Amino acid sequence: MSTSTNSLVAKIKRFAFPATAAAAVLFALPAMSGSFAAHAAAANNEAAPLSDSSVAPLVALDHAMEALTARVTPAVVNVAVTAKVQPNQGQDGQGQGQGMPQGFPWFFFGQGPNQQQQAPQIEHGIGSGVIISPDGYIVTNDHVVNDATHIQVTLNDRRTFKAKLIGVDKLNDLAVIKIDATGLTSIPWGDSTKLHPGQTALAFGNPFGNFPFTVTRGIVSGLNRPNPYSDNARRPGDYIQTDAAINPGNSGGPLVDAHGEVVGINTFIISNSGSFAGAGFAIPSEIARHSAEDLIKYGKVRHGYLGIGMNDVTPENAGFFNLPDAAGAIISQVTPDSPASHAGLKSGDVLREINGRKIENSSFLQVVVSEMAPGTVINLGILRDGKPMTIKVTVGEVHGSATEADNSDTGGTKQGKLGITVENLTPDLRQQLDVPDEVHGVVLDSVRSGSPADNAGLQPGEVIVQVNRHAVANLDEFAAQMNASPAGKGVLFLVWSKNGTFFRVVQPDQGDQGDNSNN
Repeated sequence: MSTSTNSLVAKIKRFAFPATAAAAVLFALPAMSGSFAAHAAAANNEAAPLSDSSVAPLVALDHAMEALTARVTPAVVNVAVTAKVQPNQGQDGQGQGQGMPQGFPWFFFGQGPNQQQQAPQIEHGIGSGVIISPDGYIVTNDHVVNDATHIQVTLNDRRTFKAKLIGVDKLNDLAVIKIDATGLTSIPWGDSTKLHPGQTALAFGNPFGNFPFTVTRGIVSGLNRPNPYSDNARRPGDYIQTDAAINPGNSGGPLVDAHGEVVGINTFIISNSGSFAGAGFAIPSEIARHSAEDLIKYGKVRHGYLGIGMNDVTPENAGFFNLPDAAGAIISQVTPDSPASHAGLKSGDVLREINGRKIENSSFLQVVVSEMAPGTVINLGILRDGKPMTIKVTVGEVHGSATEADNSDTGGTKQGKLGITVENLTPDLRQQLDVPDEVHGVVLDSVRSGSPADNAGLQPGEVIVQVNRHAVANLDEFAAQMNASPAGKGVLFLVWSKNGTFFRVVQPDQGDQGDNSNN
């Protein structure tokens, strides 16, 4: 018995009543009980107890979360992997994923390779997964099972199974594995397109490999988050952001909504430490479900492809394209011999609708097209120099050699120097920078740190091919277009880089007035 309870009992014992008096007091106890308890608590310097009605909403929330967790947890699995990796290819102790920029650690808890071995090395790691069918199909991340020689799945009831890899979707970092079991608890897919910021989100998984079948609660912090990958611009963005605590080892675990349906697959975090920092990201079910169903049915995923690079329309660049509002996607590049080029799409076209659906931004279009079956005919509503047009395009198929950029755009206005120096694209520079023969323009020789060009994301070695939508093939043409740019207005560059071609609106330093000869 607790100290406080013993103290309360001791005080009660001081009040000894004759049997006859006690009977009379019993009739008064219901009326006295509340004040008596409060008095006793006060005498012990304890807070008065809360009534059931005052905490009813919290208790109801607790019950709802308990029921939700009980529904989902049996469908969550622990995925233990043994893999052969090349030296320096494996995960580090913080779960940093290969190919990911610093600050984007995976949710895969690698236990590290055997450092005494050279090549290949043996690595062990633990991730998570979710059962999507009673006959043993499980969705996880590709980076969890990548190069695996042995995959073991542990269920919530502690049964273990050897798993078979069904297929992977490397573009979306998804995989399907299967265990030989029936009658398993599975949970259905939810509709990530109906999510809204502020909704309840629960993350399930096996953080750090030591805390199996963990659940954390948070909200949907944001939607349509951009693609953080630096190695492949074709990867769709559209990630779900959540503050539900997720850590290394949660890779492949489900993110569920208040109905206990899978709305996302946990994939990466943004954190300087490699652990939870309030910003976790999940692949939306709109993408994950399509990939999983294709992998189960065909063993591979066929992604739709147009062959274009895109920028978002912003308030800063909308005026350059005669747009009524800041919605849509601007085509910055059309790949030769691609579905887009065959259909007649051009750089500078603004994509506004796809099959009658409004295109909010480039990420939306990229996800929609990526999930389409190759061969699908679509109607694209575009604006070309402010004039509406409809163009039919037959969706192609993504192959390893295809390039489709998806670049962010920044904006501003020009009034002074940009903080750049440029030079002609000579044959030596073309070879050194590996610039394709069809690209013509001026090379960014330097970009001053903290300058307007630096703030806009321009980098040395990139090639400016247009200024304010006018082609520039050399320094003279570049200078002419810069001098013709109206004072106080923005400068729109079309820039080629190894990651694709993109538009940039640059805001020059308003405190640095002068001519543009060194821009």
